[in-house]
Amino acid sequence: MTVPELRPWRTARPHVARAADAVRPRLARFVRATGPRVARLARATAPRLARITRPKTWQYTAGAATAGLALAAGVVTVAGPWDSTGQRTAERDRAVALEHTGGADHGRGSGAFGTSSGSPRPAPSAGAVLAGLGGTSTPGGVKAAPGDQDLADLLDPLLKDAPGLGERRAAAVVDLTTGKRLYGLGSDAPLTPASTTKIATAVAALTALGPDHRLTTRTALEADTGEVVLVGGGDPTLTAREDARGLASLRTLAEKTAAALKKRGVREVTLSYDTTLYAGTEMHPIGVNENLARVTALMTDEGRTDDSTSGPAPRVPDPAADAARTFAGLLKQHGVTASTPGPSKATGRADTLATVSSPPLSALVERMLTNSDNDLAEALARHTAVATGKRADFDGAGAAVTARLKQLGLPVGGARFHDGSGLDRTDLISADLLTALLAEAADPARPQLRPVLTGLPVAHFTGTLSGRYTDGAAGLVRAKTGTLTGVNTLAGTLTTPDGRLLGFAFLANDTTDARAAQSALDHAATALASEPS
Repeated sequence: MTVPELRPWRTARPHVARAADAVRPRLARFVRATGPRVARLARATAPRLARITRPKTWQYTAGAATAGLALAAGVVTVAGPWDSTGQRTAERDRAVALEHTGGADHGRGSGAFGTSSGSPRPAPSAGAVLAGLGGTSTPGGVKAAPGDQDLADLLDPLLKDAPGLGERRAAAVVDLTTGKRLYGLGSDAPLTPASTTKIATAVAALTALGPDHRLTTRTALEADTGEVVLVGGGDPTLTAREDARGLASLRTLAEKTAAALKKRGVREVTLSYDTTLYAGTEMHPIGVNENLARVTALMTDEGRTDDSTSGPAPRVPDPAADAARTFAGLLKQHGVTASTPGPSKATGRADTLATVSSPPLSALVERMLTNSDNDLAEALARHTAVATGKRADFDGAGAAVTARLKQLGLPVGGARFHDGSGLDRTDLISADLLTALLAEAADPARPQLRPVLTGLPVAHFTGTLSGRYTDGAAGLVRAKTGTLTGVNTLAGTLTTPDGRLLGFAFLANDTTDARAAQSALDHAATALASEPS
């Protein structure tokens, strides 16, 4: 099916020019630190940066790759958020490290979405990401993408003939500047997408809720009974750790709740918890699994029983009850004694005592994509259902995601969403749909979707791609990975040596050697990122 054409960029506004001016001092330091090669690139690309402030059609990510990613950092800051462990931070850390002062904060504060307190993060790994500065300049702006036949000659041998890709495979490549499809291999055939499903979840959630939406956990006091209800807001990142690192803190909620109760002269309460924001079963179809907790509207630290913040981990059997028990203990620390908590539902008459809220949805989407966070994915799918009037269970969330994508005019034919994370093997997505989602996120008319691009892992540097691309395309490919037994997928964006920005989706089902399949997909993306046109 045809990928929708993208609309041209609007005229760059004055604040973009100011952002570009602000980044120049950092660029100067970077050039002094990293030597003649980057200096030559800066001289070659400085005219393009100046042209950003004048009216023209431009694609911020393509411009960033062409002009050097450090050069365009201010532009992307305006365009949308950026994962604090992402490529631009690496460039700044690298520059500062060469001046012998250590790492640098991206400017978003400390914590989970910024540099942690204490010594700055070292930057020895930034060198690989800086390969993104090696592209040649493109006088006159972003060029046309490679021709269809050129890509067929390049990719057919890598995708059609690779034995590691199993019996069922599909691929699509689109020009993200125009939205035109450049290559297709069974691209309209729905296949099991694994975690690339999260791209669809992200687009649906952002369009339904907006990038500034926050997930709020609160406490409510039932005036007639004196019962305090801990009301789950569907925030799996709610944390009970001492260092909240920018997340909503259960400790803060307990402190604020205790203070509000003491003002009322209350020091002993009956405590209950409310998970009714969600409906249906909490157990994912895959059953008990270390890749996610039970899907409930109340949990802390994703129900993890260790100190991890991403990846597989043992989970508590009842995250909501566990969070409520922890909350009772925290209340006691602040002089309020609570009963053993049990499930309940806050009434409309209850008075809110205190609230805590998550980081904005834009940051949650980035975290979900970078770390392939299954708990966040299921939460965001349910919030999409809540926001659109669907039942907040697995079926309702899937229906809500499908409806949002259909409203955007995306090719949803044959698509099936039975969860938000892609852990359900009955999910189906085509390569055409995945590339259409990426094109939609790159559309200048939809800036609220930019976190879908900025959250993608960076090859050989961040998230689920940190250990891949050791022999090529480091820093040039940004992609969401997908892996289940017999399923290997990859979808994202990349820049060609002459600065063209492409979106791609590769899906392989019925694979028998996961390592060989992953290697084949990475090889195809590397070849695409290495091919001039």
